[in-house]
Amino acid sequence: MDLIVHSLYSNKEVFLRELVSNASDALDKLRYLSVTDPDLLKDGPELDIRIQTDKDNGIITITDSGIGMTRQELVDSLGTIASSGTAKFLKTLKESQEANVDSNLIGQFGVGFYSAFLVSDKVAVSTKSPKSEQQYVWEAEAESNSYTIREETDPEKLIPRGTRLTLYLKRDDKGFAHPERIQKLLKNYSQFVSFPIYTWQEKGFTKEVEVDEDPAEVKTEGDGEPKKEVKKKTKTVVEKYWDWELTNETQPIWLRTPKEVSTEEYNEFYKKTFNEYLDPLASSHFTTEGEVEFRSILYVPATKKEDITDRKTKNIRLYVKRVFISDDFDGELFPRYLSFVKGVVDSNDLPLNVSREILQESRIVRIMRKRLVRKAFDMILGISCSENRDVSAFISFVAWFLGLSICILI
Repeated sequence: MDLIVHSLYSNKEVFLRELVSNASDALDKLRYLSVTDPDLLKDGPELDIRIQTDKDNGIITITDSGIGMTRQELVDSLGTIASSGTAKFLKTLKESQEANVDSNLIGQFGVGFYSAFLVSDKVAVSTKSPKSEQQYVWEAEAESNSYTIREETDPEKLIPRGTRLTLYLKRDDKGFAHPERIQKLLKNYSQFVSFPIYTWQEKGFTKEVEVDEDPAEVKTEGDGEPKKEVKKKTKTVVEKYWDWELTNETQPIWLRTPKEVSTEEYNEFYKKTFNEYLDPLASSHFTTEGEVEFRSILYVPATKKEDITDRKTKNIRLYVKRVFISDDFDGELFPRYLSFVKGVVDSNDLPLNVSREILQESRIVRIMRKRLVRKAFDMILGISCSENRDVSAFISFVAWFLGLSICILI
């Protein structure tokens, strides 16, 4: 198992992205099937993902209220790698990549499920299908090629519907069980997943409480005898508690039509996404349809990089089904002479390798690149035609752009 996992992924952080994406797929499937079979939602209409951590014991729990699996589906899906063995699995994977087809070797979860073993010694999958009365638990360890399946009988661990993944983290990876670490990864990779993601967070509120002071002697009228009076003071204390917190509140503006998005919203999204403080010179929001479908927002920055020969630019963020994949392409999506352009690209059917980390060279990618370049030039041309342009900023941009082009051609 360990050999398989590390042959697929180079970055441990992606485990959460993969598992959240799988949970989203399970919710999507339930939502789709419930249109023709409303009884699938009889255990509750809520469609969400909930992530809870136990930093003391190094445990992460990811629960979705999606379609779930029956016992046979567990065997057919999660048992694939364990039963076929490493060599056979890697051979099948290589053949699917050479044929340029989407790998879905283990059913609902896809190969991404096994990214859990990047950080876990042991993984437990507790799942209940709306078509089954029983809930089953699949368990496997990273250093084993076998698994067990049993029926869940503990009343406290039963779920109405869906799947609960429990990750028992490796000693060196227990840092992932900190709520702040999970929240950071979610905001980077899964901010735009179409279902709400809740994390279990420590919160607090302030309140005033009385504090007893030492008795102070206060003179009173009459017999002149001093009387002891207790002066009461208050202090502010923080009361802590735990509760669910919505992590992915922001919805992607690229899914809206351009006429629904204001200039202020485009500028705010640009500055927040790319850590910029100035509004861009121009933006382009578009959707392409036909043999290749994707949505994109591109920007021309107002600030220019000092080193125009730097090949390592991370200005284009690629999403697949609103899940962040990468911003490191080395020229696959944009040529070097347009490396200053910043933006996001979101596709539902972009071909990726099994780890979702490296773009495959394909006809679809070449078509995407061609359309993105065309839109980028249209945007640049639009700057020169705009009546509201900042002339000095535009001249500065043209000079810088020509310098970049000449530098690349030399």
